[in-house]
Amino acid sequence: MRLPAARSGGGLGIAAMSYILIDYLRHLSPAWHARLQPVLWTVLALIAITRVPYYRHWTAEFRAAIPFVGSMIFMLSALLFEALSVRFATAVLGLDWHSDADPLPDTGQWLLLALNEKLPGTIVQILRARIIGLHHFLMLFMMLAFSVLFDSVEAPGLGLGARYMFTMAVGRLLRAITFVSTILPSARPWCASARFRVPTYPHYWAQKYYVPYASDASAIRQIINQDMAYADVGNYPSDCRPDWGSMSFLIDFLRPTASEGSSWFGLLKKAGGGCNDLIYSGHMLVAVLTAMAWTEAYGGFSSALVWLLVMHSAQREVRERHHYSVDCIVAIYVGILLWKMTGFIWPLKDASKSKRLNKLDKIQSRLLQAAKDSDMDKVTELLKEVELGGQETQNKGPSKGLWLFACAIIFFALTIVVLAFTLTSDG
Repeated sequence: MRLPAARSGGGLGIAAMSYILIDYLRHLSPAWHARLQPVLWTVLALIAITRVPYYRHWTAEFRAAIPFVGSMIFMLSALLFEALSVRFATAVLGLDWHSDADPLPDTGQWLLLALNEKLPGTIVQILRARIIGLHHFLMLFMMLAFSVLFDSVEAPGLGLGARYMFTMAVGRLLRAITFVSTILPSARPWCASARFRVPTYPHYWAQKYYVPYASDASAIRQIINQDMAYADVGNYPSDCRPDWGSMSFLIDFLRPTASEGSSWFGLLKKAGGGCNDLIYSGHMLVAVLTAMAWTEAYGGFSSALVWLLVMHSAQREVRERHHYSVDCIVAIYVGILLWKMTGFIWPLKDASKSKRLNKLDKIQSRLLQAAKDSDMDKVTELLKEVELGGQETQNKGPSKGLWLFACAIIFFALTIVVLAFTLTSDG
């Protein structure tokens, strides 16, 4: 498949790859990384700020602001639901189950181990290298969105951001529904006991509906025949039940312990990536959505490099046993399909095309008459009207309100960049 050509030169691709290379210096030469990274970010920020007065699409950005904010609220709500699901999937069976459950057989892991024996050592070291992580893909998207200031990406940038967050939210909701439906053991059996303080024994729901029928073949056959939980639950300790007021219904899902404090929101913040297998990979979903946005919005050779980084990240997720192979494979095709389904949010190509067609219909008779008269100057003038009819109406200068809106958007976007960089730097 032929990659789409880059919209304007290769400056964005060069800036993106420079960011990846300089950030990788943290592993090779921390001293040089500490010097070069602030310089790169300062230069990129100053270049972007100097372009703000010359940006011609603030009206389109203003129209995209409401969908942008709505998509952000939707994404935050999806992340909250996902955090609740992560905690529940880890807590409901207890720490003993996580420690005792064997990891699933993963042929992708076998393949990578076999390749370690066959490939040259240098290639294996490159595959093992921590070249790119979650925060890198988020930063690549932020650079892509900011490139509207240079007309490298079709405006509005807020529309692109709205599509990215909306798609991310849908993907996160589908992911949470998927992994909470069937609880799978982690590829790292020690993870839960190292990161969570949930009870060691199962919740009452698991005591009644799962534990008696987990390994006894005759019990499984009998419950299939009866279609009713019949076994004696046995004696288990009681769960801690703090006073969470109106949020007390979350106790059975979060299973707090006395040592974890009295805040339900604090427990959700500790959920992290969870410690059972969360099918499909959230890291890979972010990576694929970034690659899809890059390919569609910018294209060029740099998009192929972004996809190579996605593949490298996928094999590292499996190699380091953060996920099974199925998690990464499902995340790749789900991310691609979801991005294709949300094209109604951005770009707004159809609106411009419709305007030009409407203008052409209005001047069709005049255009034909000018062609019959061989008046090429008139034909050129009419065609220019058609082209201008598809563009946004430009004022003599931005209004004061648009300038305030522009400053607020730049400040807000830079804040998001800093938060994304600091809060996701550990993955």
